Amino acid sequence: MTASTATERFRAARDFLLQHREDYETAYDGFAWPRLDRFNWALEWFDVIAAGNDRTALHLVEEDGGETKLSFAEMSARSNQAANWLRAQGVRAGDRVIVMLGNQAELWETALAAMKLRAVVIPATPLLGPADLRDRVERGRARHVIVRAEDTAKFDDVPGEYTRIAVGGIRTGGVPTGGVEGDGDGGGDGDGWLRYAHAYDESETFVPEGVTLADDPLMLYFTSGTTARPKLVEHTHTSYPVGHLATMYWIGLKPGDVHLNISSPGWAKHAWSNLFAPWNAEATVFIHNYTRFDPARLMAEMERNGVTSFCAPPTVWRMLIQADLTQLKHPPREVVAAGEPLNPEVIESVRRAWGVTIRDGFGQTETAVQVSNSPGQRLKEGSMGRPSPGFRVTLVDPVSGRADVEEGEICLDLSVEPVGLMTGYHGDPERTAEAMAGGYYRTGDIGARDADGYITYIGRADDVFKASDYKISPFELESALLEHEAVAEAAVVPAPDPLRLAVPKAYVVLAEGWEPNADTAKVLFAHSRAVLAPYKRVRRIEFAELPKTVSGKIRRIELRERTAKGEGTEFTEGDLA
Repeated sequence: MTASTATERFRAARDFLLQHREDYETAYDGFAWPRLDRFNWALEWFDVIAAGNDRTALHLVEEDGGETKLSFAEMSARSNQAANWLRAQGVRAGDRVIVMLGNQAELWETALAAMKLRAVVIPATPLLGPADLRDRVERGRARHVIVRAEDTAKFDDVPGEYTRIAVGGIRTGGVPTGGVEGDGDGGGDGDGWLRYAHAYDESETFVPEGVTLADDPLMLYFTSGTTARPKLVEHTHTSYPVGHLATMYWIGLKPGDVHLNISSPGWAKHAWSNLFAPWNAEATVFIHNYTRFDPARLMAEMERNGVTSFCAPPTVWRMLIQADLTQLKHPPREVVAAGEPLNPEVIESVRRAWGVTIRDGFGQTETAVQVSNSPGQRLKEGSMGRPSPGFRVTLVDPVSGRADVEEGEICLDLSVEPVGLMTGYHGDPERTAEAMAGGYYRTGDIGARDADGYITYIGRADDVFKASDYKISPFELESALLEHEAVAEAAVVPAPDPLRLAVPKAYVVLAEGWEPNADTAKVLFAHSRAVLAPYKRVRRIEFAELPKTVSGKIRRIELRERTAKGEGTEFTEGDLA
């Protein structure tokens, strides 16, 4: 397959989804993944759309008001310079490269450059500490690291023979500096760190070495580890770049859009919606950097910069609705949420203020978006929507293994190979075989499907529990609690009970103005009785901060363990009746 044919097939698939962006039935029935033998998204898609293109590809707005705007053509040229310089520093095809940068231009440059070099990127959040980095260097077999200058000290105790590249000022005597020049040996300043700024001295013309096979590895993601040691998810040059055509479709992106996605670098959602989906659509990636979340400032920047599509995790949406949403006079055309299911009261608050409905989507680090509410679909309250174009989703009974049940584990049918699916868990064939057993990719999430094919999220398979022989979905109870003004966040887990086997216990983070005392607990128990069926009622409450992964997901496993041990101070419904 020639490069031009690969580009044309990719474009044809992309254009089909754009043409039917509000016609789900036609898009789902008629879409076919482009089957590519060789494909390099950076060279054969991004560089193609970037040629002579002065439209903005990346727009960064800093907290202090500083801005960076780069056109598609400029981003292509800068990534070529980065690729040439990285090759000069020894980066070769197949090399593993840890990229630990913030939302800065160099992050997108190195992503494109690594693709052009056929290197394998290990994305990492700057929040990681030395212990996490040792694990990534060791298990990821990293040969190079590219990090912010202020984070170089984290690698002082991370052993390994790897090239060290710093973006920004180089540490001198352990202190980051703003303008240290290299010592002439390729950009280092004598402490073993090379200075990325020298990349801009390289040629803007890049000549690739060799061909990129479609199934060559492209990214290795360490999952956030909500229940166990982080898994290492392997994606290829097609599974994410091509797979995120489905994500583009879900968001509703089209050429010329200005897309804002709030996500931390290093996590899969950042690649989903800050790299592949918007640039698949030829849209602008817009970023507002901040140290402390300020809803008013965020909305002011959205207004000033004409944001047309907006994606944020539930935590951000919950904080946004505490502010006056009406100050945004021109709301985005498309608004979506991902990461965890969104609660109905948040959706209604945004609908009242902006006149648009937040559309949920479901996917994992292992996949692109599998199930979603795409533009133009009829929305059903509480539902994640229907399977994305290109994905055949079925529910499998986790006990009997029977498929196409009304409630069961959300699975992908592998008889119709979905492009947007990982190769497997790197270095862990047993876990990969378990995830792909029986001809299905098993997500570990439980859902229910109605007669129209809409899927409603119930919870992680290991989070759902039984009380008095009734199945309890923590998410449903948490949603009910969040309807009360006193509750900012909530997590429900089973608490041992001699009569019912288990009862629902809620860990609650209170909204401002509420005290963590018996009176507040009484109010919340009364609310639970009013909105939940008797068998679902919350029976115990503890006011406490919620343990979370570094990516912000609640670690319910820690709460279950804490509850089982009887730790903490809790209020029980019976004692306060």
